[in-house]
This record gives sequence, C-alpha cells and structure tokens, in this order.
Amino acid sequence: MRLVNIKYVEEGSVLARTIRNATGNTLLVEGAVLSRGYIAKLESLGIDMLFIKDERFKDIEFNPVISDKTRESAYKTIRGVINSFEAGDSVSLDAESIKSAVSNIINDLLYSYDVVNNLADIMGYDEYTFQHSVNTTVLALILGLGKGYTHAKLLELGMGVLMHDIGKVNLPKEILNKPGNLSTEEFAEVKKHPSLGFDVIRKNQDFSINSAHVALQHHERWTGGGYPRGLKGKEIHEFGRITAVADVYDALISKRPYRQAQEPYQAYEYIHSQAGHHFDPDIVRIFTKRVAVYPLGTGVRLSNGWRAAMSSGKIKTSRIGPL
Repeated sequence: MRLVNIKYVEEGSVLARTIRNATGNTLLVEGAVLSRGYIAKLESLGIDMLFIKDERFKDIEFNPVISDKTRESAYKTIRGVINSFEAGDSVSLDAESIKSAVSNIINDLLYSYDVVNNLADIMGYDEYTFQHSVNTTVLALILGLGKGYTHAKLLELGMGVLMHDIGKVNLPKEILNKPGNLSTEEFAEVKKHPSLGFDVIRKNQDFSINSAHVALQHHERWTGGGYPRGLKGKEIHEFGRITAVADVYDALISKRPYRQAQEPYQAYEYIHSQAGHHFDPDIVRIFTKRVAVYPLGTGVRLSNGWRAAMSSGKIKTSRIGPL
C-alpha cells in the first residue's frame, strides 16, 4: 500500500485501509473501488490522505501508532467535554475520562511498533477540532517519551494537551472557520483562547497547574513575540514548548478553511527551520529523531525521475505509474 494525497488519487484506485469518522462510524471499507463520487465526498468531509493498494508496494505494512478503539475513545471524550460546554457547563471537565483516554494513548505508544515511520496514522481524518486535539496529544507524548518522562509526567502532559484548545469553545465559530484572513479584531479574539482554556483547566482540581499551563503557553515563542504573555526561552513551561511543536506540525498537515494541508516533509522542514526561533531547539532535536520526514507509504519523486514510496524508513522505488 501507499499513502496518497486525495488530490492525486485516481478514479479506480482501491482503498487499502477502512476510513472511519470521529465517532467510529465507517465511511468507506477497505477494498472499495474509488469512484469520482467517492473521492469528491471524502474530500468534502475533510479527508486529506488515503491509503490505496499498489502491487508495486504490497510489502509495505502499516501499523497504527494508536488503535482505532483508543482514537475513538479520545474523540468521544473530547466531544463529551465540548457538548457539556455548549450546554452551559463551562467549568466541569470529566477528568476521569480524560485521564483514561490519555492513559490509553500512552500505553499504545509504549507498545507500538516503529512509531517514527507509522505516524502517517495522524493524517487524513475529518472533524478538525477532534482530530487535532488527539493528534497533537499523540505527538506531544512521543516528544515526552523522547525526553524520558515517567508515566505520571506523561499523563500530566497528555491531559493538558488533550484539552489545550478548550478555550476555543468560547470563540465564535464564524471566526474559527473563516476561509480568509482574520481582521485585527478577529485575531484579537482568537488570541484569548489560551487564557480562557487556562482558566477552565485550573479550576478543576483533578488537573495539575502544569497541565493548565499547556493551554496557556502553547502559543508562546522561544524568542518571544508569542501570546498571551510574550514569554521567551525557558520562561515558557517545558510542557508548553513541547505542545507548541506538536500543535504547529499537526496544524500544518491538516486541511483548514483558509488553506490546503501541507505535505509531511514540508511541515517537518518548517519545524526544523524554526529551531531557536519559534521553537525550543532541544525539543526540535527530539522531534527530528522521533518523527520521519516521509512517513510510511508516502510517495516521493527522486531527482533521477524515479517514483518511490517509503517502506520502514527506506525508499522503495518504481518507474511505473504515478504516485
């Protein structure tokens, strides 16, 4: 199999991995032949990447870094929190469900085979609010593992990251989903969400203050100029510095109302280029060791004109057909 941006999927391609939505419902099963109608519908749902069958790369095996059950449980948890907020309960967080969801992610990561190359699992899901929170948590925990965190510290980090954007629930949806550039006034509203999220989390005694600082500080920058407090360097809590990297990487590889998703290598290069500027260089160093430039199954065109796909960290080449 290989991973293909939906823009380049050809009619008649065969789906190599079942696609599910954020509630666990099946959208399209493995083995389905992709018609133009299917491709258009999936694209309208926000599906960016598809695994398709390809005899040239049939030896490429994909092992999700977290199970479908774990992912769906995390989605359900976030949806429950957001539904509670929208119903008017702006204080209470279901800490036990959040802790359980994060524990499941940690356990999956600890026992996952080849996490570095299998991170293609975080691409191609719809419903940005839910998938971004889960994906950012997965990435942040991978970086936390790289830092040698204990299970307790990973749990503390993960609970904060899973809720890092909870402050956005209080922002107008027309601003969050605006397809064009934000006005100065609209961006000022968006910049309130870290403080709003911090206030929500710190009022819940089952969350540590360190978890709350994830929400507050994930938009601060290593050299300053971030928000809401303009902190710099190690004034920023390490959890915030980790989450900043994870948050930006996942945002870049996800489709947004105002732009298309970037290719993983483009997002990787951006993170690398911002070491010592936007991001803590030590966290970026761990990121470059723990995240592959080209996740498993992604297609590339080599300088000699050959087409290739990544297989267990190695390039498998072919001259036949498009990637």
